[in-house]
Formats: sequence, C-alpha cells, structure tokens
Amino acid sequence: MAYYDDGNYRSTRSKGGKPKAFAKWAGVVIISAVVGSTSTMLAVPYLIKNSVIAAPGVASVNLEPTSYSVQPVTVQTSDAIVQAVKKVIGSVVGVVNYQAVQSYNGMPGSTLQETGVGSGVIFDPRGYIVTNYHVVQGASKVEVVLYNKKHVTATVVGDDPYTDLAVLKIPSSDVSPNNVAQFGDSATLQLGEPAIAIGNPAGLDFADSVTAGVISATSRTMPVTDEATGSVIGEETVLQTDAAINPGNSGGPLANIAGQVVGINSSKIVAQGFSGMGFAIPINEVKTIVNQIMTTGHALHPAIGIEAESLSSVPSQYQPNIPVNYGVWVFQATSQSAKQAGIQRGDVIVAINGQKVTGFSSLRTILWDHYQPGQTVTLTIYRGQQKLNLNIKLGDLPAPSTSANSANSSNSGSSGGGTIIIPNPFGGGGGGGSYNNPFSPYFP
Repeated sequence: MAYYDDGNYRSTRSKGGKPKAFAKWAGVVIISAVVGSTSTMLAVPYLIKNSVIAAPGVASVNLEPTSYSVQPVTVQTSDAIVQAVKKVIGSVVGVVNYQAVQSYNGMPGSTLQETGVGSGVIFDPRGYIVTNYHVVQGASKVEVVLYNKKHVTATVVGDDPYTDLAVLKIPSSDVSPNNVAQFGDSATLQLGEPAIAIGNPAGLDFADSVTAGVISATSRTMPVTDEATGSVIGEETVLQTDAAINPGNSGGPLANIAGQVVGINSSKIVAQGFSGMGFAIPINEVKTIVNQIMTTGHALHPAIGIEAESLSSVPSQYQPNIPVNYGVWVFQATSQSAKQAGIQRGDVIVAINGQKVTGFSSLRTILWDHYQPGQTVTLTIYRGQQKLNLNIKLGDLPAPSTSANSANSSNSGSSGGGTIIIPNPFGGGGGGGSYNNPFSPYFP
C-alpha cells in the first residue's frame, strides 16, 4: 500500500509521553471545533436565503436565465486535399493511343483508330510529359488532351517497358508555368499519409477525376507484365494506395497533401473479394528513368546476365545447403560475362560490392540504383558451404522477352501495366498477367 509521508508523520512514537503537552494540544482541538461549528450554524441561514447553497432536501437549481456566447466551429478536413488538387490538376493530361488498323471497306492501306486512353503529367515547362509505357505501347500516333481541353499531337521521346514509363513531348507554347507539376520525394512517404490520384478513369468523359486515400505501403514487390502478351517480364517495388485507381488512371499522378507528385499510377489488383489495392511507381525511380530517357532516348539498366529467383521462393526440396537464409539463387548464367565470371547453377548471390542482397528485388534495386552497364562489380556468392567473390562486368538489359518463363531473369526489370491479378507464389492460375511460377519449367 502506498502512503504519503509529509515529514511530520512517524510510524513510532516515544513511550515517554508528556501529559501536560497532550492536554494542552487536546484543548486547542476542542476549542477550534466549537468555534467552527458555531460559525457554520450562524452562516447557513444567510447562505440559503441568498441562494448560495440549497436548503436541505432541495436540489440546487439556477433559475436565472444564462446567456451563452456560441461560436460556430467548422472543421473541413477536405480543405488540404482541395488545395493540393488545385496545385496538381492543371498538369494532368489525357493521353490517347491511336493505332493503325486495316481498312474494312476493301481499300488498301490502314486507318488510325483510337485504341485506348490513359493519363499523363506535365513535369517540364519545355513540354515534357511522363506516362506509362503501356498507355502508349504500339501507338502509331499519340494525342495529348490538356487541362483546357485542347488536343495536341505528342512525340514519344522514349519508353522503358521494365519500369512501365514513357516520356512524351509537346510544344512548349502549349504549356503554362502554372501547369507544370512539382515532384516530391517518395523516400519520405509514411504509412497512412494522404494520397490523391487524378486521371481519366473510363476515358475522357470522366477527365480529371479525383480520388483520395492513404499510402497503404511504401514498398510492395509486384510483377511486371507486358500488355500485348500478358507475359511477366520482371518485378518492381511500388507504392500501394487505397485511392481508387481505374483503367484510364494509368500514367496519372499520385500526389501528397502538399500537392507534390510522389508516384505515377500504374496498376491495381483485380480479383474477387479485393478492392482498394492500387499501385504507383515511386517518383524517385521515375526521376531517374525520365532523366535517362530525356538524355539518351532510352533507359539504362545494368544486368548480370542470369536467370534467378529469390532464395526464399525456392521450394524446400531444392533449397541449397548454405549457411544463410537469404540471397538470390541462380538457375543458369545466360550472358557471356556471367559465364566467364564463373557463375554456376545453384550459386546463391548474397552481396554486390559488399552490399547485402536479400532477394531478387534487392539485387535489382542495388544494380539499378548504384551502377551502370560496363562497370565491374564483385559478387559474393555461396556455393554450398564455400564462400566466393567473383568479379563480373555488367551488361545492358536487352529488350524484354515475351516468354513467360523468363519471369525472374536478371535481364528483366520492373513495374506492371494496367491491370494485374494477385500473384500466386505457388504458380499457375489467374489468366493473363498472372504471376507464373518460374520454377515450373525448371523442375520436374
């Protein structure tokens, strides 16, 4: 039991008490009590008469009218979102994909026909626009619809299937400084912070639609699919949001509450029983790829030249006997550089130049964020219980294979396009765009 000791209380007293002192103390107490009681009896009638206290058995009720000053309080949680949208929406454009189709009237040649509408973001006053690769894939002509509804023909500066990004160019005379988006920093995003998606779901009839949600996750690994074939060509680490993203939102911005673009909307999960799971390419990756495309016309992706998979995804019966439980398991070396470096089937890559590799996405991130084709790096691998360091010259990532069997090749890369199905880590199922088990063609 706790107690309060004011410094005067003592748990023991002297056995030798002083009677006179005690009697004097007791007398003071008695006199004080009598005086206090008499004062109270004399004061009570006066207090009751003046309604300071209530009479016994009567509730104390203030019957006098009371005047209150009521100040209306308005809490508008949407104000910040409204202001953010105002900053971004002028930079959002519609992107119309026209493709050549054979004439059906018996006349030779072909005609251009609208085959799809997506979104894009003006990010440079010179007229540069970023969108998804799958939005302009296969286009014979690309038309941009500005915020003021003006239609402008755009040039495709370059594209990158591995990150599902493309850069377009329109005349700078069609761009107002107020209609240029500001890029944020996707590395600083936090779970639960507001996320705003703007775009053209279901086409231009619903242009500039705004949806809002939160950042659901800052690092999700999702498969990259080729829109034309449905083949998986790689993986990418993306942002997850519950802001509604629908067909036509692809290529549009995912903005933060400050009105900065923090991602480019690219895909969503479509499966029975699931909703509110959309994905966007982090703007920091977008910046890197866009700068490369604007400089060289294409993206630069270093590659080791292997077919591989995260060790954690290897079935238990094929797990190698090594002293760690992380890394990238090599199925085969596909490039001459990898073969010359001595990489063999069954090797497990655990580090690049001393930087830990936890899995396939980690391997890709380290390569793409820190190195360029032509550089030489040191791979730390386990071959059984033996730890080795192998030097290899990085190659350039070739055009993506349309074979679904190359799902996790180091010659593959990043984000998905349009709509994807929930990845099935155990292989098979789901239809076009589903994530095929890369072990199915490798093991009996």
